[in-house]
Amino acid sequence: MATVINMPRLSDTMEEGVVAKWLKQVGDSVSEGDILAEIETDKATMEFESFYAGTLLKIGIQEGGTAPVDEVLAIIGPKGTDVSGIIENYGKSGSQPAAKQEAPAPAPEKKVEAPKPAAAPAPTAAPAAPAVANDGGRIFVSPLAKKLAEERGINLATVKGSGENGRIIKRDIENYQPVAAGAQAYVPVGEESFEEVKNSQMRKTIAKRLGESKFTAPHYYLTIELDMDHAIAARKAINTAPDVKISFNDMVVKACAMALRKHPQVNTQWAGDVTRIAKHIHIGVAVAVDEGLLVPVLKFADQMTFSQIGANVKELAGKARNKKLTPQEMEGSTFTVSNLGMFGIREFTSIINQPNSAILSVGAIVQKPVVKDGAIVPGNVMTVTLACDHRTVDGATGAAFLQTLRTYIENPVTMFV
Repeated sequence: MATVINMPRLSDTMEEGVVAKWLKQVGDSVSEGDILAEIETDKATMEFESFYAGTLLKIGIQEGGTAPVDEVLAIIGPKGTDVSGIIENYGKSGSQPAAKQEAPAPAPEKKVEAPKPAAAPAPTAAPAAPAVANDGGRIFVSPLAKKLAEERGINLATVKGSGENGRIIKRDIENYQPVAAGAQAYVPVGEESFEEVKNSQMRKTIAKRLGESKFTAPHYYLTIELDMDHAIAARKAINTAPDVKISFNDMVVKACAMALRKHPQVNTQWAGDVTRIAKHIHIGVAVAVDEGLLVPVLKFADQMTFSQIGANVKELAGKARNKKLTPQEMEGSTFTVSNLGMFGIREFTSIINQPNSAILSVGAIVQKPVVKDGAIVPGNVMTVTLACDHRTVDGATGAAFLQTLRTYIENPVTMFV
């Protein structure tokens, strides 16, 4: 009886395969376990092993040929069997036809447990026998994998096969990792699951606006490090006054507002045919809430003192977390500051809060060695990154803005002049 060999499904996503190389040719004798061909799948090139013995009577797909899964790959049977018309009839009937003048096909071979041999001294030389698993079941292994295992002294009963029907192939031996004595192999347990949380309208709006900004505005980023030694000293001195408590974020907001006054091109909006240059300075301050990110706005921030900025930011942040912000308190920003320094984030980039043209990302203050007057000394450094919309803010303009910002932050006294 001639047996039709189909293109196997060698991976869970495989739809078709390519015959990379035939290792047997028409007329060659084939034993069970011989490698017939190398099949290229969507993931790797794998050896295809024969589960039948006989003569290779016909090759259905030539080297380099592509065919869908279950297409006729080859026909194996007794030597001299007439296979003319088998492929055609197989395709029409969808089942395997018998070759001419052959007996009915035998029942499919079943794996039979081999009896455990009685304990006896091993002979000095004996013919190779099929590998047997610890539980007595037969191990299916390719000849090449079996040879490699013998060379490396690997017990095939401890190897998990990744080939078809669990057969052990070359890569299983090459990737084999022995389990330490007394240790048990890790077996993944548990259940994969997801929890679906309905998106609030706030989350949907945030997602929509950020997506529109990221995919419509050509972002670019400028990053500098700021020497914070003088800022730390100035804040400490200011906070010694009764009822005055300012944060580094308040100082950054004030510095940005004053820098925008000197660099109005950063305080702009892209409007298609025109660029709108804001004459007023309204700074948005990003505030994290449970459902996302809100940006309350400090109106005319350049006219505020440190204390006024601190008090307003505190009030608006409290309203944001309690969901008490009004739409008017979140509208009209011309520039935005986002600070993650309190979370220990040293450096990050932000998505521009449109219709703004820029947003400043503020990192944590960290101590590190710095060079001052030719000597390496301990210093306090803060990294800030300016994200700009290239349609309205050129690189040189953004860089000039950061230089002015540096002057204010590194020398806070200049913000009082």
